Amino acid sequence: MMRPLIKRGKRWLYLAHRWLGIVTCLLFVTWFASGLVMMYVGFPSLTEAERRGGLPLLAWDQVTVTPREALEAGGQTRFPRDLRLTMLDREPVYRMVGWDGRQATVSAVAPRPITGIEAGQALAIAEHDRRAVRTRLLGTVDRDQWSVTARYDPLRPFHLVALGDPDDTQLYVSARTGQIALNTTGRERLWNWFGAIPHWIYLTPLRAQAALWRDVVLWVSGVAIVGAVTGLWVGLLRVRLRRRYASGSVSPYRGWAAWHHIGGLIGGLTLLTFVASGWLSMNPNHWFGPRTPSQAMLERYAGMTEARWDLDLAALRAAACPDAVEARLGWLGGRAQAVLVCRDGAVSVCCAAVSAAPTMSDLVTAARRLLPDASLREATLLTEEDAYWYAHHGLRRLPVLRVAFDDPDATWFHLDPATGEVLTRADRSSRTYRWLFNAPHSFDFRFLLQRRPAWDAVLWLLSAAGLIISISGVVIGWRRLR
Repeated sequence: MMRPLIKRGKRWLYLAHRWLGIVTCLLFVTWFASGLVMMYVGFPSLTEAERRGGLPLLAWDQVTVTPREALEAGGQTRFPRDLRLTMLDREPVYRMVGWDGRQATVSAVAPRPITGIEAGQALAIAEHDRRAVRTRLLGTVDRDQWSVTARYDPLRPFHLVALGDPDDTQLYVSARTGQIALNTTGRERLWNWFGAIPHWIYLTPLRAQAALWRDVVLWVSGVAIVGAVTGLWVGLLRVRLRRRYASGSVSPYRGWAAWHHIGGLIGGLTLLTFVASGWLSMNPNHWFGPRTPSQAMLERYAGMTEARWDLDLAALRAAACPDAVEARLGWLGGRAQAVLVCRDGAVSVCCAAVSAAPTMSDLVTAARRLLPDASLREATLLTEEDAYWYAHHGLRRLPVLRVAFDDPDATWFHLDPATGEVLTRADRSSRTYRWLFNAPHSFDFRFLLQRRPAWDAVLWLLSAAGLIISISGVVIGWRRLR
């Protein structure tokens, strides 16, 4: 009685893999090929160095508005998530980001909100960028392929400005606040059509609807996982290692089908690992917790919720480096402080004449407020990278202070010991995510990253195995359909 059931089950297994493979084989080719491109060209973004390079030096002699006056003019009833003093073309301004994500810009010359930027002023702002050669206004953009994500919503629309440099750089200047939100280069715009856009299914009309895009990616990759599992199963059922087929081969297939079968046996697990970890990157069912501190955590850490800031602007100016481009204003443990940023990226904490820079003891004391219902189990100063704090396609600050709590989620926070800023939050689920997504999807293991050609070779080899399976699947699927 079992034999007919097993035979029928095998037939359904073969049919399921055949048609799931026909549906997904082109996707697998796309994912592997675009993944290789993404190893070298990331999706366009504005790096901290690029943002800093477009800021004029702070005109301290024009700053007459106090932070308290600016917060009031900006409609802030609590101290905001972010407050900084910087330049808007030739005018010093306060920029603030509220806890609801709304942004406001207030002049530091007179307490008036700035609610719009004209095209001519956008050109002037772009000309401060060190890469600018001959700026040119390309028009106004509300949402396009490079500014499609919701993080740019508070700044839309944008004045799009070309810098006329050899890299064909284009800046997105917010028509609301005058901030440079994004830049792209000709190389990024070209290669991303072969990289991140097909890899993430980043088509603008779809990606503009975040919930729909997420569902599409989850379902498409979920179907691909089933196709990969059935293929691995079929491959194992059809292989003969001892009692070989009449031809002497371990596979009953010839030509492209043999490439598909043998390639699947060798690289099928890799293919399944890539697609399954990619599916997990979308955080299905919200299994993985948030990786940023909550508002309540940050406000307890700051020790201040009132819309005020108490240090003297004269002391701020006296403590600044000659080429200061920005001052980030905040609180730490109930004490006002400013992080002064120089053109080259060097930072200092203001102000020695008013309050000392935070000590390790200060940071640990303030950190206890992040989770007041848990005990701080350990505070470790990391001076080199480890499995959870490492650089890959970017920069990680070192040294960094890691504080670990004994709460049910075993939460860690990483703090910048120079400024006291909270950099990341990591609980047990986010550390699990690191091993379920980052490790199997991009192989970001320290022993490989520290030997970069080895990392490239491993990824190219695994991707080649996946492409053999996928391309042979496309040929077989096309022949079946034809």
